[in-house]
Amino acid sequence: MPMLATRIFRQGGSRLPFGIPGQNNPSRPRAGWFPIFVAGASAMPFAANAQVSTNVERAPTLTIERYSEDWSWLADPAKRAGDWAEPLKYIPLDGDGAIYLTTGLEARSRYEGYENVNWGASPNDGYVWNRLMPYADLHVGKVRFFAMPILSAISGTDRKKGPADATGIDMLQAFVDVDVAVPGGVSLRLSAGRKLVSLGSGRFIDRRYGTGVPLPFDGFEAILTGKTRQVTGFYLQPVDTKLRNFNDRRSRNKAIWAVYATQWFDAKHLNGFDVYYIGLRDRNAVFDQGSGRQVAHTFGSRIFGDNGTFHWNIEGAYQRGTFAGHRSEAWGAGFETGYRFLKAPLRPEVGLTADIVSGDGDPDDPKLGTLNPLFPNGKYFGALSPIGPRNLIHVRPSTTVHPHKDVAVSLTGVAYWRESIHDGIYAIPGLLVRSGKDSDERFIGKEIELAISWQATPKLNLTASLSAFDPGPFIRDTGSARTIKMIGAQTTFRF
Repeated sequence: MPMLATRIFRQGGSRLPFGIPGQNNPSRPRAGWFPIFVAGASAMPFAANAQVSTNVERAPTLTIERYSEDWSWLADPAKRAGDWAEPLKYIPLDGDGAIYLTTGLEARSRYEGYENVNWGASPNDGYVWNRLMPYADLHVGKVRFFAMPILSAISGTDRKKGPADATGIDMLQAFVDVDVAVPGGVSLRLSAGRKLVSLGSGRFIDRRYGTGVPLPFDGFEAILTGKTRQVTGFYLQPVDTKLRNFNDRRSRNKAIWAVYATQWFDAKHLNGFDVYYIGLRDRNAVFDQGSGRQVAHTFGSRIFGDNGTFHWNIEGAYQRGTFAGHRSEAWGAGFETGYRFLKAPLRPEVGLTADIVSGDGDPDDPKLGTLNPLFPNGKYFGALSPIGPRNLIHVRPSTTVHPHKDVAVSLTGVAYWRESIHDGIYAIPGLLVRSGKDSDERFIGKEIELAISWQATPKLNLTASLSAFDPGPFIRDTGSARTIKMIGAQTTFRF
Protein backbone atom coordinates (compact mmCIF):
# COMPACT_ATOMS: atom_id res chain seq x y z
CA MET A 1 0.00 0.00 0.00
CA PRO A 2 1.15 3.52 -0.30
CA MET A 3 4.09 3.89 1.93
CA LEU A 4 3.00 6.96 3.66
CA ALA A 5 3.06 7.90 7.27
CA THR A 6 2.76 11.21 8.90
CA ARG A 7 5.51 12.25 11.27
CA ILE A 8 7.37 9.01 10.81
CA PHE A 9 11.06 8.45 10.56
CA ARG A 10 13.24 5.43 10.03
CA GLN A 11 14.72 3.95 13.15
CA GLY A 12 17.39 1.43 12.40
CA GLY A 13 16.01 0.97 8.95
CA SER A 14 12.47 0.85 10.20
CA ARG A 15 9.57 3.23 10.10
CA LEU A 16 9.05 3.87 13.76
CA PRO A 17 6.92 6.76 14.90
CA PHE A 18 7.91 9.77 16.92
CA GLY A 19 6.69 10.00 20.45
CA ILE A 20 5.66 6.49 21.35
CA PRO A 21 5.58 6.87 25.10
CA GLY A 22 7.80 4.31 26.76
CA GLN A 23 8.18 2.19 23.64
CA ASN A 24 11.43 0.36 23.14
CA ASN A 25 11.23 -1.86 20.08
CA PRO A 26 14.31 -1.09 18.02
CA SER A 27 14.72 -4.69 16.98
CA ARG A 28 11.75 -4.51 14.66
CA PRO A 29 13.10 -2.35 11.89
CA ARG A 30 11.02 -2.58 8.83
CA ALA A 31 12.33 -1.60 5.49
CA GLY A 32 9.73 -3.15 3.46
CA TRP A 33 11.33 -4.11 0.31
CA PHE A 34 12.14 -7.54 0.18
CA PRO A 35 13.35 -8.94 -2.92
CA ILE A 36 16.44 -10.03 -2.64
CA PHE A 37 17.28 -10.63 0.35
CA VAL A 38 17.37 -13.90 -0.16
CA ALA A 39 14.42 -14.63 1.22
CA GLY A 40 13.74 -11.37 1.43
CA ALA A 41 12.37 -10.22 4.13
CA SER A 42 9.97 -7.81 4.16
CA ALA A 43 7.67 -7.31 1.54
CA MET A 44 8.72 -4.60 -0.64
CA PRO A 45 11.54 -4.14 -2.85
CA PHE A 46 14.75 -5.28 -1.56
CA ALA A 47 15.53 -2.08 -0.16
CA ALA A 48 12.19 -1.06 0.00
CA ASN A 49 10.18 1.74 1.01
CA ALA A 50 12.62 4.39 1.50
CA GLN A 51 9.97 6.93 2.15
CA VAL A 52 9.54 8.51 5.44
CA SER A 53 6.37 10.44 5.08
CA THR A 54 3.00 9.01 5.45
CA ASN A 55 2.49 5.37 6.15
CA VAL A 56 -0.94 4.05 5.77
CA GLU A 57 -0.04 1.15 7.96
CA ARG A 58 0.46 2.96 11.20
CA ALA A 59 -0.74 5.92 13.20
CA PRO A 60 1.94 8.23 14.57
CA THR A 61 1.84 7.05 18.18
CA LEU A 62 0.86 3.39 17.80
CA THR A 63 2.42 0.23 16.40
CA ILE A 64 1.14 -2.47 14.08
CA GLU A 65 1.52 -5.47 16.35
CA ARG A 66 0.51 -3.47 19.48
CA TYR A 67 2.26 -5.72 22.00
CA SER A 68 5.50 -3.71 21.73
CA GLU A 69 3.83 -0.59 23.15
CA ASP A 70 4.65 0.29 26.77
CA TRP A 71 2.04 2.41 28.57
CA SER A 72 3.35 1.95 32.11
CA TRP A 73 4.42 5.61 32.20
CA LEU A 74 0.72 6.48 32.69
CA ALA A 75 1.08 5.20 36.26
CA ASP A 76 2.34 8.72 37.05
CA PRO A 77 -0.72 11.06 36.94
CA ALA A 78 1.57 14.04 36.34
CA LYS A 79 2.54 12.65 32.94
CA ARG A 80 -0.99 12.29 31.66
CA ALA A 81 -2.22 14.77 29.05
CA GLY A 82 -5.96 14.26 29.49
CA ASP A 83 -6.52 12.19 26.33
CA TRP A 84 -9.79 10.24 26.46
CA ALA A 85 -7.98 6.94 25.77
CA GLU A 86 -5.50 7.20 28.66
CA PRO A 87 -7.78 5.49 31.22
CA LEU A 88 -8.01 2.52 28.82
CA LYS A 89 -4.27 2.30 28.19
CA TYR A 90 -3.31 1.89 31.85
CA ILE A 91 -5.76 0.22 34.25
CA PRO A 92 -4.12 -0.57 37.62
CA LEU A 93 -5.38 -3.76 39.24
CA ASP A 94 -3.46 -3.58 42.51
CA GLY A 95 -2.15 -0.95 44.88
CA ASP A 96 1.49 -0.75 43.79
CA GLY A 97 1.06 -0.98 40.00
CA ALA A 98 2.69 -4.38 39.62
CA ILE A 99 -0.50 -5.65 37.99
CA TYR A 100 -2.11 -3.54 35.28
CA LEU A 101 -4.10 -3.92 32.08
CA THR A 102 -3.75 -2.15 28.73
CA THR A 103 -6.55 -2.25 26.16
CA GLY A 104 -6.93 -0.96 22.62
CA LEU A 105 -8.55 -1.42 19.24
CA GLU A 106 -8.01 -1.21 15.51
CA ALA A 107 -10.98 -0.77 13.16
CA ARG A 108 -10.16 -0.71 9.46
CA SER A 109 -12.13 -0.61 6.21
CA ARG A 110 -10.34 -0.81 2.88
CA TYR A 111 -11.80 -0.65 -0.63
CA GLU A 112 -9.89 -1.97 -3.64
CA GLY A 113 -11.17 -1.82 -7.23
CA TYR A 114 -9.32 -3.50 -10.11
CA GLU A 115 -9.62 -3.35 -13.88
CA ASN A 116 -7.83 -5.95 -16.03
CA VAL A 117 -6.82 -8.28 -13.19
CA ASN A 118 -3.77 -10.36 -14.18
CA TRP A 119 -3.39 -8.03 -17.19
CA GLY A 120 -6.88 -8.98 -18.40
CA ALA A 121 -6.63 -12.75 -17.91
CA SER A 122 -9.02 -12.63 -14.91
CA PRO A 123 -12.32 -10.78 -14.38
CA ASN A 124 -12.40 -7.23 -13.04
CA ASP A 125 -12.76 -7.14 -9.27
CA GLY A 126 -13.84 -4.81 -6.49
CA TYR A 127 -14.36 -5.44 -2.80
CA VAL A 128 -14.22 -4.04 0.71
CA TRP A 129 -12.11 -5.58 3.47
CA ASN A 130 -13.42 -4.88 6.98
CA ARG A 131 -11.73 -5.88 10.20
CA LEU A 132 -11.95 -5.18 13.91
CA MET A 133 -9.01 -6.07 16.18
CA PRO A 134 -9.43 -5.32 19.91
CA TYR A 135 -6.71 -6.34 22.34
CA ALA A 136 -6.00 -6.76 26.04
CA ASP A 137 -2.48 -6.76 27.53
CA LEU A 138 -2.27 -7.93 31.15
CA HIS A 139 0.99 -7.38 33.08
CA VAL A 140 1.56 -9.31 36.30
CA GLY A 141 5.06 -8.46 37.53
CA LYS A 142 7.52 -10.07 35.12
CA VAL A 143 4.80 -11.97 33.29
CA ARG A 144 2.42 -10.64 30.64
CA PHE A 145 -0.58 -12.14 28.85
CA PHE A 146 -1.53 -10.65 25.48
CA ALA A 147 -4.69 -11.45 23.48
CA MET A 148 -5.98 -9.93 20.22
CA PRO A 149 -9.03 -11.45 18.52
CA ILE A 150 -9.97 -10.48 14.98
CA LEU A 151 -13.38 -10.05 13.36
CA SER A 152 -12.99 -9.79 9.58
CA ALA A 153 -15.10 -9.95 6.44
CA ILE A 154 -14.96 -9.23 2.71
CA SER A 155 -17.88 -7.99 0.63
CA GLY A 156 -18.59 -7.10 -2.99
CA THR A 157 -16.79 -9.90 -4.83
CA ASP A 158 -17.81 -13.36 -6.09
CA ARG A 159 -14.28 -14.69 -6.62
CA LYS A 160 -12.82 -17.46 -4.51
CA LYS A 161 -11.68 -16.06 -1.16
CA GLY A 162 -8.08 -16.53 -0.05
CA PRO A 163 -6.44 -16.68 3.41
CA ALA A 164 -5.63 -12.96 3.28
CA ASP A 165 -9.25 -11.93 2.56
CA ALA A 166 -11.22 -12.86 5.68
CA THR A 167 -11.19 -15.22 8.64
CA GLY A 168 -14.53 -14.55 10.35
CA ILE A 169 -14.00 -14.42 14.12
CA ASP A 170 -10.76 -15.92 15.37
CA MET A 171 -7.72 -15.33 17.58
CA LEU A 172 -5.06 -13.33 15.77
CA GLN A 173 -2.65 -13.11 18.72
CA ALA A 174 -2.53 -14.92 22.07
CA PHE A 175 0.74 -15.43 23.91
CA VAL A 176 2.50 -15.23 27.24
CA ASP A 177 5.81 -13.43 27.91
CA VAL A 178 8.09 -13.77 30.89
CA ASP A 179 11.14 -11.63 31.67
CA VAL A 180 13.97 -13.68 33.15
CA ALA A 181 16.79 -12.13 35.18
CA VAL A 182 20.23 -12.78 33.69
CA PRO A 183 23.65 -11.39 34.71
CA GLY A 184 25.65 -8.89 32.70
CA GLY A 185 23.24 -5.98 32.36
CA VAL A 186 21.04 -7.65 29.76
CA SER A 187 17.42 -8.79 29.76
CA LEU A 188 15.95 -12.06 28.51
CA ARG A 189 12.34 -12.31 27.38
CA LEU A 190 10.76 -15.69 26.63
CA SER A 191 7.53 -15.88 24.67
CA ALA A 192 5.17 -18.70 23.68
CA GLY A 193 1.94 -18.65 21.71
CA ARG A 194 0.54 -16.88 18.64
CA LYS A 195 1.78 -13.47 17.55
CA LEU A 196 2.51 -11.15 14.63
CA VAL A 197 6.23 -11.15 13.82
CA SER A 198 8.39 -8.89 11.69
CA LEU A 199 12.08 -9.73 11.52
CA GLY A 200 14.65 -7.07 10.75
CA SER A 201 13.67 -5.06 7.71
CA GLY A 202 10.81 -7.46 7.07
CA ARG A 203 12.12 -8.76 3.80
CA PHE A 204 11.74 -12.41 4.76
CA ILE A 205 9.30 -12.42 7.64
CA ASP A 206 6.57 -9.83 7.97
CA ARG A 207 3.00 -9.41 9.19
CA ARG A 208 1.02 -9.30 5.88
CA TYR A 209 -0.59 -6.27 7.47
CA GLY A 210 -1.82 -4.46 4.36
CA THR A 211 -4.19 -7.25 3.30
CA GLY A 212 -7.52 -8.12 4.89
CA VAL A 213 -6.07 -10.57 7.43
CA PRO A 214 -2.55 -10.25 8.90
CA LEU A 215 -0.38 -13.37 9.13
CA PRO A 216 0.28 -14.67 12.66
CA PHE A 217 2.75 -17.38 13.71
CA ASP A 218 2.53 -20.02 16.43
CA GLY A 219 5.66 -20.96 18.35
CA PHE A 220 8.39 -19.89 20.74
CA GLU A 221 10.66 -16.83 20.83
CA ALA A 222 13.58 -15.69 22.99
CA ILE A 223 15.00 -12.14 22.90
CA LEU A 224 18.24 -11.19 24.67
CA THR A 225 18.67 -7.40 24.81
CA GLY A 226 21.55 -5.21 25.97
CA LYS A 227 22.25 -1.50 25.58
CA THR A 228 23.76 -1.81 22.11
CA ARG A 229 23.05 -5.41 21.09
CA GLN A 230 20.11 -7.71 20.64
CA VAL A 231 19.79 -11.38 19.69
CA THR A 232 16.47 -12.98 18.77
CA GLY A 233 15.87 -16.69 18.28
CA PHE A 234 12.64 -18.52 17.50
CA TYR A 235 10.85 -21.54 16.10
CA LEU A 236 7.54 -20.64 14.44
CA GLN A 237 4.85 -22.09 12.22
CA PRO A 238 2.60 -19.80 10.13
CA VAL A 239 -1.12 -19.92 10.90
CA ASP A 240 -3.47 -21.03 8.10
CA THR A 241 -6.28 -18.46 8.21
CA LYS A 242 -9.64 -19.74 6.95
CA LEU A 243 -13.05 -18.23 6.25
CA ARG A 244 -15.16 -19.73 9.04
CA ASN A 245 -15.07 -18.82 12.73
CA PHE A 246 -12.49 -20.20 15.18
CA ASN A 247 -10.88 -22.58 12.69
CA ASP A 248 -7.43 -21.00 12.17
CA ARG A 249 -4.70 -23.56 12.87
CA ARG A 250 -0.93 -23.62 12.62
CA SER A 251 0.39 -24.93 9.31
CA ARG A 252 1.35 -28.58 9.06
CA ASN A 253 3.37 -27.89 5.91
CA LYS A 254 5.61 -24.96 6.84
CA ALA A 255 7.93 -24.00 9.68
CA ILE A 256 10.67 -21.42 10.19
CA TRP A 257 13.47 -21.03 12.72
CA ALA A 258 16.00 -18.22 13.04
CA VAL A 259 18.75 -16.44 14.91
CA TYR A 260 18.83 -12.68 14.29
CA ALA A 261 21.49 -10.39 15.84
CA THR A 262 21.67 -6.58 15.81
CA GLN A 263 24.58 -4.31 16.79
CA TRP A 264 23.64 -0.63 17.18
CA PHE A 265 26.22 2.14 16.82
CA ASP A 266 24.34 4.81 18.76
CA ALA A 267 22.13 5.11 21.83
CA LYS A 268 19.02 5.90 19.79
CA HIS A 269 19.45 2.74 17.68
CA LEU A 270 19.31 4.70 14.42
CA ASN A 271 22.50 3.22 12.99
CA GLY A 272 23.80 -0.32 13.07
CA PHE A 273 24.05 -3.63 11.34
CA ASP A 274 22.31 -7.02 11.46
CA VAL A 275 23.45 -10.56 10.75
CA TYR A 276 21.02 -13.45 10.63
CA TYR A 277 20.20 -17.02 9.75
CA ILE A 278 16.67 -18.16 8.84
CA GLY A 279 15.67 -21.76 8.19
CA LEU A 280 12.55 -22.89 6.31
CA ARG A 281 10.77 -26.18 5.79
CA ASP A 282 7.98 -26.28 3.20
CA ARG A 283 6.48 -29.64 2.29
CA ASN A 284 4.81 -28.25 -0.85
CA ALA A 285 6.87 -25.44 -2.38
CA VAL A 286 5.91 -24.40 -5.93
CA PHE A 287 8.20 -22.97 -8.61
CA ASP A 288 8.17 -22.76 -12.40
CA GLN A 289 10.45 -25.78 -12.31
CA GLY A 290 7.84 -27.84 -10.43
CA SER A 291 6.70 -28.55 -6.88
CA GLY A 292 8.14 -30.52 -3.98
CA ARG A 293 9.55 -30.41 -0.48
CA GLN A 294 11.96 -27.56 0.17
CA VAL A 295 14.40 -26.94 3.01
CA ALA A 296 16.09 -23.55 2.69
CA HIS A 297 18.81 -21.94 4.81
CA THR A 298 19.15 -18.18 4.41
CA PHE A 299 22.21 -16.23 5.60
CA GLY A 300 22.15 -12.45 5.40
CA SER A 301 23.43 -9.14 6.66
CA ARG A 302 22.17 -5.58 6.65
CA ILE A 303 23.63 -2.17 7.44
CA PHE A 304 21.29 0.73 8.13
CA GLY A 305 21.47 4.33 9.22
CA ASP A 306 19.63 7.62 9.57
CA ASN A 307 21.17 11.00 10.33
CA GLY A 308 17.92 12.94 10.18
CA THR A 309 18.12 14.06 6.57
CA PHE A 310 19.76 11.10 4.84
CA HIS A 311 18.84 7.48 5.48
CA TRP A 312 20.05 4.22 3.98
CA ASN A 313 19.57 0.48 4.17
CA ILE A 314 21.80 -2.02 2.34
CA GLU A 315 21.16 -5.72 2.54
CA GLY A 316 22.29 -8.97 0.96
CA ALA A 317 21.53 -12.62 1.46
CA TYR A 318 22.50 -16.08 0.30
CA GLN A 319 20.16 -19.07 0.35
CA ARG A 320 20.89 -22.74 -0.08
CA GLY A 321 19.26 -26.08 0.71
CA THR A 322 17.29 -28.74 -1.13
CA PHE A 323 14.20 -28.80 -3.34
CA ALA A 324 12.43 -31.97 -4.50
CA GLY A 325 15.46 -34.00 -3.43
CA HIS A 326 18.01 -31.87 -5.29
CA ARG A 327 20.27 -28.95 -4.35
CA SER A 328 19.06 -25.35 -4.34
CA GLU A 329 21.16 -22.19 -4.31
CA ALA A 330 19.87 -18.62 -4.57
CA TRP A 331 20.80 -15.08 -3.62
CA GLY A 332 19.59 -11.50 -3.45
CA ALA A 333 20.78 -7.99 -2.74
CA GLY A 334 19.44 -4.50 -2.70
CA PHE A 335 19.50 -1.05 -1.23
CA GLU A 336 17.22 1.82 -0.36
CA THR A 337 18.17 5.37 0.29
CA GLY A 338 16.39 8.66 0.73
CA TYR A 339 17.03 12.33 1.41
CA ARG A 340 14.71 14.72 3.26
CA PHE A 341 14.70 18.45 2.50
CA LEU A 342 13.42 19.34 5.94
CA LYS A 343 13.70 23.13 5.59
CA ALA A 344 12.32 23.41 2.06
CA PRO A 345 8.67 24.24 1.33
CA LEU A 346 6.46 21.12 1.44
CA ARG A 347 9.37 19.23 3.09
CA PRO A 348 9.99 17.03 0.03
CA GLU A 349 11.76 13.70 0.19
CA VAL A 350 13.29 11.76 -2.66
CA GLY A 351 14.08 8.07 -2.49
CA LEU A 352 15.49 5.27 -4.59
CA THR A 353 15.12 1.55 -4.11
CA ALA A 354 16.78 -1.12 -6.21
CA ASP A 355 17.15 -4.82 -5.77
CA ILE A 356 17.88 -8.04 -7.54
CA VAL A 357 16.69 -11.49 -6.54
CA SER A 358 17.78 -14.64 -8.29
CA GLY A 359 15.69 -16.86 -10.54
CA ASP A 360 16.29 -20.36 -11.84
CA GLY A 361 18.79 -20.45 -14.70
CA ASP A 362 17.90 -23.83 -16.23
CA PRO A 363 14.46 -25.47 -15.84
CA ASP A 364 15.89 -28.78 -17.13
CA ASP A 365 18.54 -28.84 -14.41
CA PRO A 366 17.11 -30.24 -11.12
CA LYS A 367 19.09 -27.68 -9.13
CA LEU A 368 16.79 -24.79 -8.12
CA GLY A 369 18.10 -21.22 -8.40
CA THR A 370 14.96 -19.26 -7.42
CA LEU A 371 15.07 -17.37 -4.16
CA ASN A 372 12.28 -18.19 -1.71
CA PRO A 373 11.18 -14.95 0.03
CA LEU A 374 9.45 -16.88 2.81
CA PHE A 375 6.69 -14.67 4.23
CA PRO A 376 6.90 -11.14 2.75
CA ASN A 377 4.40 -8.33 3.14
CA GLY A 378 1.08 -8.73 1.35
CA LYS A 379 1.54 -5.28 -0.25
CA TYR A 380 5.12 -5.74 -1.22
CA PHE A 381 5.74 -3.04 -3.83
CA GLY A 382 2.78 -0.81 -3.10
CA ALA A 383 -1.01 -0.88 -3.13
CA LEU A 384 -0.86 -2.63 -6.52
CA SER A 385 1.48 -5.62 -6.26
CA PRO A 386 0.56 -8.26 -8.89
CA ILE A 387 4.00 -9.88 -8.67
CA GLY A 388 6.25 -10.77 -5.78
CA PRO A 389 9.97 -10.84 -4.97
CA ARG A 390 11.16 -13.95 -6.85
CA ASN A 391 13.26 -13.91 -10.04
CA LEU A 392 13.18 -10.14 -10.14
CA ILE A 393 15.18 -7.00 -10.84
CA HIS A 394 13.43 -3.93 -9.51
CA VAL A 395 14.12 -0.17 -9.60
CA ARG A 396 11.85 2.24 -7.79
CA PRO A 397 12.33 6.03 -7.58
CA SER A 398 9.88 7.98 -5.43
CA THR A 399 9.13 11.46 -4.21
CA THR A 400 6.95 12.66 -1.33
CA VAL A 401 5.74 16.12 -0.34
CA HIS A 402 3.80 17.40 2.66
CA PRO A 403 1.27 20.11 1.79
CA HIS A 404 0.26 20.04 5.47
CA LYS A 405 2.04 18.72 8.54
CA ASP A 406 -0.40 15.80 8.71
CA VAL A 407 -0.73 15.14 4.97
CA ALA A 408 1.70 13.38 2.66
CA VAL A 409 1.44 12.92 -1.09
CA SER A 410 3.68 10.36 -2.76
CA LEU A 411 4.43 9.56 -6.40
CA THR A 412 6.28 6.35 -7.16
CA GLY A 413 7.46 4.76 -10.41
CA VAL A 414 8.56 1.14 -10.68
CA ALA A 415 10.24 -0.90 -13.42
CA TYR A 416 10.46 -4.71 -13.30
CA TRP A 417 12.65 -7.21 -15.12
CA ARG A 418 13.14 -10.96 -14.77
CA GLU A 419 16.54 -11.79 -13.32
CA SER A 420 16.56 -15.07 -15.28
CA ILE A 421 14.80 -15.40 -18.63
CA HIS A 422 14.39 -19.11 -17.94
CA ASP A 423 12.15 -18.62 -14.90
CA GLY A 424 8.64 -17.24 -14.50
CA ILE A 425 7.12 -14.51 -12.36
CA TYR A 426 5.31 -15.17 -9.09
CA ALA A 427 2.60 -13.69 -6.89
CA ILE A 428 3.55 -12.53 -3.40
CA PRO A 429 2.29 -15.75 -1.71
CA GLY A 430 4.51 -17.73 -4.11
CA LEU A 431 1.99 -18.88 -6.75
CA LEU A 432 3.24 -18.91 -10.33
CA VAL A 433 1.66 -16.00 -12.26
CA ARG A 434 3.26 -16.55 -15.69
CA SER A 435 5.64 -19.33 -16.70
CA GLY A 436 8.95 -18.31 -18.22
CA LYS A 437 8.98 -21.21 -20.67
CA ASP A 438 7.25 -19.34 -23.50
CA SER A 439 9.29 -16.14 -23.69
CA ASP A 440 12.91 -14.97 -23.80
CA GLU A 441 11.96 -11.38 -22.99
CA ARG A 442 13.31 -9.93 -19.75
CA PHE A 443 11.25 -6.75 -19.24
CA ILE A 444 8.04 -7.41 -17.29
CA GLY A 445 6.55 -3.93 -17.22
CA LYS A 446 6.36 -0.58 -15.48
CA GLU A 447 4.09 0.78 -12.78
CA ILE A 448 3.11 4.17 -11.42
CA GLU A 449 1.32 4.95 -8.18
CA LEU A 450 -0.02 8.16 -6.65
CA ALA A 451 -0.92 7.99 -2.96
CA ILE A 452 -2.15 10.44 -0.36
CA SER A 453 -2.41 9.94 3.39
CA TRP A 454 -3.99 12.22 5.98
CA GLN A 455 -3.42 11.65 9.69
CA ALA A 456 -6.68 13.35 10.61
CA THR A 457 -6.14 12.75 14.32
CA PRO A 458 -3.50 10.80 16.25
CA LYS A 459 -5.90 7.86 16.06
CA LEU A 460 -7.53 8.23 12.62
CA ASN A 461 -5.74 7.80 9.28
CA LEU A 462 -7.33 8.23 5.84
CA THR A 463 -5.56 7.18 2.67
CA ALA A 464 -6.23 6.78 -1.04
CA SER A 465 -4.20 5.64 -4.05
CA LEU A 466 -4.33 5.32 -7.84
CA SER A 467 -2.12 2.75 -9.56
CA ALA A 468 -1.47 1.40 -13.06
CA PHE A 469 0.78 -1.44 -14.28
CA ASP A 470 1.64 -1.27 -17.98
CA PRO A 471 2.75 -4.68 -19.33
CA GLY A 472 6.07 -5.18 -21.08
CA PRO A 473 7.23 -7.69 -23.72
CA PHE A 474 7.30 -10.66 -21.34
CA ILE A 475 3.64 -10.21 -20.37
CA ARG A 476 2.65 -9.73 -24.01
CA ASP A 477 4.44 -12.95 -24.97
CA THR A 478 2.74 -15.05 -22.32
CA GLY A 479 -0.94 -14.14 -22.46
CA SER A 480 -3.34 -11.27 -21.98
CA ALA A 481 -1.53 -7.93 -21.80
CA ARG A 482 -3.85 -5.11 -20.80
CA THR A 483 -2.89 -2.38 -18.34
CA ILE A 484 -3.90 -3.22 -14.77
CA LYS A 485 -5.62 -0.28 -13.08
CA MET A 486 -6.40 0.01 -9.39
CA ILE A 487 -8.01 2.44 -6.99
CA GLY A 488 -7.71 2.04 -3.24
CA ALA A 489 -9.19 3.88 -0.26
CA GLN A 490 -8.79 3.12 3.42
CA THR A 491 -9.91 4.32 6.84
CA THR A 492 -7.97 3.17 9.90
CA PHE A 493 -8.86 4.00 13.50
CA ARG A 494 -6.59 2.93 16.35
CA PHE A 495 -6.26 3.64 20.03
